[in-house]
Amino acid sequence: MTMENALGASGIKLAGNPTGFRRLTPGLLKADRAAERFDGLPNGVTMHGQLLAAFKAAAPRLGLSLRMVHAVDWLFRFTMPQDWGRGGRPVVWPSASLQQEALGLSATRVKAINRAMIEAGLITMKDSPNGKRYGKRDPKGNIVEAYGFDLSPIAARHAEFVRLAAEAKAERVEMARFRRRATIARKGITQILETVVEYGFAGEEWATLQRESRDLTKALRKIERPEEMALGVASLERRQTSARERLEFLLAELAASTSEAVNMDPLGPENRPHQYTYKPILDPEQDTVIANEESSSGGGEAGGTEPAPARVKPAETGRVLKLRPDELIRLAPRLKLYLLRPDPGWPEIVDAASFLRSDLDVSKSLWGEACLAMGREQAAIAIAIVSTKEPGHFRTTAGGYFHGMVTKAKAGYLNLDRTLWGMRRAHEPRPAAKTKPSGGRGRGAATGASARN
Repeated sequence: MTMENALGASGIKLAGNPTGFRRLTPGLLKADRAAERFDGLPNGVTMHGQLLAAFKAAAPRLGLSLRMVHAVDWLFRFTMPQDWGRGGRPVVWPSASLQQEALGLSATRVKAINRAMIEAGLITMKDSPNGKRYGKRDPKGNIVEAYGFDLSPIAARHAEFVRLAAEAKAERVEMARFRRRATIARKGITQILETVVEYGFAGEEWATLQRESRDLTKALRKIERPEEMALGVASLERRQTSARERLEFLLAELAASTSEAVNMDPLGPENRPHQYTYKPILDPEQDTVIANEESSSGGGEAGGTEPAPARVKPAETGRVLKLRPDELIRLAPRLKLYLLRPDPGWPEIVDAASFLRSDLDVSKSLWGEACLAMGREQAAIAIAIVSTKEPGHFRTTAGGYFHGMVTKAKAGYLNLDRTLWGMRRAHEPRPAAKTKPSGGRGRGAATGASARN
């Protein structure tokens, strides 16, 4: 039985039964040409492990699967250093059953992996007359005869692998930089939206900002190319900048307003921003004015009793814990970054501390607990104290340190006065060191001598 092929028009006929020979695909021909150029390790390479490392680093850039990388790695284990020298040939001949067991694949899948490695130009095949894989080494380990997988194309493509690995590394670095920028922009938008809610600023623009930034953040997580990532991050940063400018305008407008009844209580009393109507401070002995009025009646003993002291509420710029706002700013200069005017009162100090606590990783709920436990002004002072500490001062974080202060305040043994006294002492100019009078001992000796005389 015969079968006509494309040459049948010329009267040439081939055997009808398949021969079982390997098909000469473009990938196989390309790998064969690369293998023919093999003449030992490339320049700059001292051991064949460097070839494998360069291949693995370039594999993601080539789009190769992990299974294929694992298959190449496994074949490398059968080579010896002398196989990669000049005059040698890195041919290995593991059996099909051993390959199936090592890769954990079926015979069909192993054949597919082998074909994929050939088409990718990673290996070529050196077939024996009977189609089986086998080989022989001499007593020194040099290959005498071998039929199986030829790994020399990987050596021929070493320079390409190094270049692709460098490009992949640069791309990873750039992607990491873009992802950091995206995280900063996302957190900035979240902070803006929290401030909007806290101050009760209404408007559809904020809901739109929240929705668009959320959708954009989800989309950025799926992007893998720097060009696309750059566009997405720039879009997110534009939204953050625009929202921040809008918020700054609203805050400036609010600060300029003369109204004292602004609704800034959207989240309940535990998150209430500072109001401009003040309660007396907790310590009745502080910030009071004693009116020593003398009795107008004759003899100055009207009924034998003294007039009661008149207790006055502290002014907005008065003292809290014997501390004025301007002195607190001097002791804790980070507060100044969040103030809207150069001569703030306690309302502005509290508002600035509410912003500063976010930079210190103090949660809004903990800030509310602090305001309830120690009062809004003293909570602001506590935040200011935390802001003066160096990062190494905290066992965990600044937020954890502040949590400890709130816990002490609830238990009734937080002493901010002592801390403020220490801060004042630290800011006082140090007096010049007094020098000891020279010859003191000699002077005493002279005096004693004079006495004896």
